[in-house]
Amino acid sequence: MSDTAVLRPPGAPGPPVPPGRAPGPLTHAAVLAARSVRISRRNTDALIMSLALPIMLMLIFVYFFGGAIRTSALYDSYVMYVVPGVILLCAGFGAATTATAVSEDMKGGIIDRFRSVDVGGTPILAGHVAASTVRNLCATAVVFGVALLIGFRPAATWDGWLLAATVLVAYIVALSWISAAIGLLARSPEAASGFTFFMSFLPYPSSAFVQVESMPSWLHGFAEHQPITPAIESLRGLLLGQEVGNTPWIALAWAGGMLAVALGASGVLFRVRAR
Repeated sequence: MSDTAVLRPPGAPGPPVPPGRAPGPLTHAAVLAARSVRISRRNTDALIMSLALPIMLMLIFVYFFGGAIRTSALYDSYVMYVVPGVILLCAGFGAATTATAVSEDMKGGIIDRFRSVDVGGTPILAGHVAASTVRNLCATAVVFGVALLIGFRPAATWDGWLLAATVLVAYIVALSWISAAIGLLARSPEAASGFTFFMSFLPYPSSAFVQVESMPSWLHGFAEHQPITPAIESLRGLLLGQEVGNTPWIALAWAGGMLAVALGASGVLFRVRAR
């Protein structure tokens, strides 16, 4: 057997390189999520507001209004009642920034560049939603830490913590997808920011700050059956170790319904806007 090497003239083509595996939608979504997180880290104003507003509201309600608001005898103090509502309020504030980010991408022309390298609409939007979820969980951790400093004392079991986290993440994801759909619908980032006002407003006509029984009769029905109330009641009961019945499953059903509608709307709106 000869050991003589076969030499190739300079400039001659080498053997064909086997084709690599193209990155899939999950890889695209992960890369775009990292991009969104990097961009949001530079947008310090939005980060500060998403943290400061829920904390300020919690402090205002606890220290300014807490003594005048009556709650059930199940709660030792008003801070034990209000913290779960503030956590959901924080999720709404954080998810709303997704609309602005999506609208900026649609207006800035970056979507055309993504599509030129075969990145579909779903990974683009999923990247924004994943980044929103990470930002929201970090903000929630900060709000929860402040709540502990001012006297909130959870009494949840391990399975209670797990179910509470599931409800919270489900709502963050659902609200973020709704926000992404709003970002596709709006014609400018400013309009997108305005359209998401209802996401920050919904916790107010709910059991977040006062019990729904104390509301006027015309508002009581809406407050009791709107999608945010089951989530707040679930978080409150689970974190305080109380009996919650089937409320967490009602909350998850609401989150699943909102997510399904938002996913369908986002797909249609992206195809229309990307034409």
